[in-house]
Amino acid sequence: MTVSPLDAAHETTRRITTLSVATAVLLIVMKAFALGASGSVSILASLADSTLDLIASLATFVAVRWAALPPDDSHRYGHGKAEGLASLVQAGMVLASSVFIGWEAVQRIFDPRPVTSGGWAIGVVVLSIAITAGLVWMQTQAVKKTGSLAVAGDRAHYAADLAANVVVLIGVVSGALLQAPGLDAAAGLVVAVWLAWGALNLLKGAADHLLDRAASDAERAAIVAAVTEDARIANVHQLRTRMAGQALMVQMHVDLDPDLSLKAAHDITLEAEKRVLQAFPHADILIHADPRGAAEPHGGAFASPRPETPDRDALPSPRSEGPSTEASPSGSRTPQGPDSPSARVGPWS
Repeated sequence: MTVSPLDAAHETTRRITTLSVATAVLLIVMKAFALGASGSVSILASLADSTLDLIASLATFVAVRWAALPPDDSHRYGHGKAEGLASLVQAGMVLASSVFIGWEAVQRIFDPRPVTSGGWAIGVVVLSIAITAGLVWMQTQAVKKTGSLAVAGDRAHYAADLAANVVVLIGVVSGALLQAPGLDAAAGLVVAVWLAWGALNLLKGAADHLLDRAASDAERAAIVAAVTEDARIANVHQLRTRMAGQALMVQMHVDLDPDLSLKAAHDITLEAEKRVLQAFPHADILIHADPRGAAEPHGGAFASPRPETPDRDALPSPRSEGPSTEASPSGSRTPQGPDSPSARVGPWS
């Protein structure tokens, strides 16, 4: 049986999130041992972060499986927004962790405590760096393959851990070998700031996803270019895009010859959908055909006024508000107006 690209992506996210949970458990055990042996605030900071990572990874573990559920009667667009919710939870937990670590670090800056058994702590941190680097590399490959927001959020955790562990290593070395425990506390404070910055970035990504931010300019340009490869399609307008988990939702209106039969118009839009799917295998596409020059404004609450196809001698500039697609001298189609990424107008264009 042939597996769809979306199903293959979901299987990839399930595997990588399982590995993420297992890695978090291993790191917690190692760092708890190192904390007991050394008493280092940097190790404490890293342990707290790994504990939060485990909770976040468990949330991601559940979210990617929830997001992979097929559409049902109550969720006709599927459950992909679960990934955005998981990322939002991750951001909140990382931010809370940064506050705790920062508070502890500030206290120990003013009340330094000696770091003992530094050799054990250093060994554990070096091993943690190696394990975390391996996980981040595998998560990066998974994100490139699937575009999963939840896995990207989880990767952000562990990428921050990777940098934080380097800072922790500096702190432990300075406290145990250089007898400068104040540097150990300062390293913990650096970790706290790093985590807070990562949490804000996660929060922005989750908010964009949950608030239906449009696809990037490059992706929108690729969609318009794929649709207008057929010279019979003109005036792409009301292009709307958003992400639902790993699925790209695309809808648009296009102008066709009003004398075409319904079957002919259907065949043209079907071929256009197939071209978009070749570029975006995870897309869900809806194309509405308008009779060129004979369609009245329509589309509901968010519909913009329908553009008129301009005369060839009065083509709009790239910044004008009238979206259109005209033929270039070479015969290719050139998107203009709000459907062109260089000149977007209106909340849904």
